[in-house]
Amino acid sequence: MDEVIKIVNDIKAGNIKPIYFLMGEEPYYIDKLSDYIEENILSEDEKGFNQTVMYGRDVSVEDIVSTAKRYPMMAERQVVIVKEAQDLTKTIDRLESYAENPMASTVLVLCYKYKTLDKRKKVTKMLAKSGVIFESKKLYENQVGDWIKRVLAGKKYAIEPKASAMLVEFLGTDLSKINNELEKLQIILPKGSTISPKDIEENIGFSKDFNVFELR
Repeated sequence: MDEVIKIVNDIKAGNIKPIYFLMGEEPYYIDKLSDYIEENILSEDEKGFNQTVMYGRDVSVEDIVSTAKRYPMMAERQVVIVKEAQDLTKTIDRLESYAENPMASTVLVLCYKYKTLDKRKKVTKMLAKSGVIFESKKLYENQVGDWIKRVLAGKKYAIEPKASAMLVEFLGTDLSKINNELEKLQIILPKGSTISPKDIEENIGFSKDFNVFELR
């Protein structure tokens, strides 16, 4: 999470890199960073001509490079986002020459989910040299409770340990699913609330009959 905050703060400060290669087993932060870049680097007026979203299954690396090499129209930058870039695993090495000399006026974002690049490969070294490589690692089950506390604290909420444990018990380590349920609770409960097991049962629909915490 600290690395995510640093990337966002750098962008806010105008320290914007030409390439963001977002990879790893946990898609939650890949989506969060990609969405942040998509929403915040260009103004609404600039997005029409200068923001392109592509999908790995529909394009080749050559298509991506060709788009990235275009100049922006009436804007300082263009943003090119490639979602599901893991579909290009077999040809991703072809990014090497672009990564060696990327367009300074392009922000190229590649969302490479559920996989990582081999750190020994030249393409990985070039991407790291020219831009940012962010690896989103899967959290272990015993780390998710702390993650829930931190996310909620940032939104001015707290959670009882039993309530947090219930979320992990029923949703596992899928941060996107957990976050969706937390957002539902934040709509219902006023800021400053401490989320209780009762709130989880009543609003998220985990059946009390099968609640292992009650059975214990």
